[in-house]
Amino acid sequence: MGTEDKKQRAAREALKWLDDARLIGVGTGSTVNHFIDALRDLRGRLDGAVSSSVASTQRLKAMGIPVLDLNAAGALPVYVDGADEANSRLQLIKGGGGALTREKIVAAVSKRFICIVDDSKLVRVLGGFPLPVEVIPMARSHVARELVKLGGRPDWRRDFITDNGNHILDVHGLTILDPPALETEINQITGVVSVGIFARRPADVLLVGESTGVRTIRG
Repeated sequence: MGTEDKKQRAAREALKWLDDARLIGVGTGSTVNHFIDALRDLRGRLDGAVSSSVASTQRLKAMGIPVLDLNAAGALPVYVDGADEANSRLQLIKGGGGALTREKIVAAVSKRFICIVDDSKLVRVLGGFPLPVEVIPMARSHVARELVKLGGRPDWRRDFITDNGNHILDVHGLTILDPPALETEINQITGVVSVGIFARRPADVLLVGESTGVRTIRG
């Protein structure tokens, strides 16, 4: 079974976790795209969705699902998103698509965070995937120097601007043994908007698409 099939399995399994929610949060990425496509069967009962990116907003609207502003929507009952890496404690690295700040905001206001991944994303220790850090453009070099002090090798994601108008540094070479501590430390660097470690607010449920089905890991 190919990776896309595994992603699709996890995405469709997430439908079972929506319960009777009429308003949902929707993340960003290739696995989430499968989830948005699967929402076709439920769009008649949804009042709308809050999206974490312009790309997902466009896909939701094309599906006929209203997209609401988070400030107007308020707290959300459930949020579905993917991850670039996940461990068994449901701590994540996110931001490969550059939407980490908005994803972190939507996760923060959601009662339940459902993360959907294929089994290649499940790791014992986070850090194999370069850690995205969103930075204010004028602070990019300063933040990069501070990240070097933490043992990382930051690489500026050139020709890419986030939906917030900022830059991304992808940090290579980290072995993240204490994700909550490193999340806090990087967030304290002046000029950092957000870091792609989701450990202070991890997922509540991890749905892992495998060749034999979907494995469910709960927090």
